[in-house]
Amino acid sequence: MKASTLQLALIGDYNPDVIAHQAIPVALQQAANALNLNVHVQWLDTDSITPTTELQTFDGFWCVPASPYRDTDGALRAIGFARKHKRPLLGTCGGFQHAVLEYARNVLGWADAEHGEMAPDAKRAVIAPLSCALTEATDTVRLAPYTRIAEAYGTLDIHEGYRCRYGINPEFANALLEGDLIPSGHDSAGDLRAVELLDHPFFVATLFQPERAALKGVTPPLAVALLKACQEMAG
Repeated sequence: MKASTLQLALIGDYNPDVIAHQAIPVALQQAANALNLNVHVQWLDTDSITPTTELQTFDGFWCVPASPYRDTDGALRAIGFARKHKRPLLGTCGGFQHAVLEYARNVLGWADAEHGEMAPDAKRAVIAPLSCALTEATDTVRLAPYTRIAEAYGTLDIHEGYRCRYGINPEFANALLEGDLIPSGHDSAGDLRAVELLDHPFFVATLFQPERAALKGVTPPLAVALLKACQEMAG
């Protein structure tokens, strides 16, 4: 017998042509089936997320690829809600970038923190173009032991696909990652590919797209981990 339905919000502006947008609902349904859960997935367009949006009705959040979003503040509002209210959140690609931006602005207090895609001349562009733009590449990612992401995969070496052109600006990496936001995965070149928040039930962000495996019939471990965390919080 399946439990009551989990409510999942997808933060991002739905585009049927984006592979990740095709894959994420499939990934969540596969994960729900694996856990014998019901899940209801709702897209939250970023320009629909206002200060009065009822975010507390959601058990968890997935901030999806394909930025720039129509409304950066809307995306940051939902990410901040998940962070402050300890709701499980997974961010992939654009979701990674905006999770870092939200943390920089609202935890570190860097009011001038910007995303280099939208504000390339900003003095504090915490998100900047990657030295090697990762579009349609695959690589090995080494995970840090005892992290949420390593627990999800059950191994420290994974192979994942990318389609990300922006990541953490090396100029600000040390300051960004010296507190509760920790590095949890690096690629074979040593570049950062995953972060997560300490003192949070599940707040994981990746510069790769684990959801794509769902389109090949493989249930993404991070989708399972996200739903498990939601189930624990809801239960």
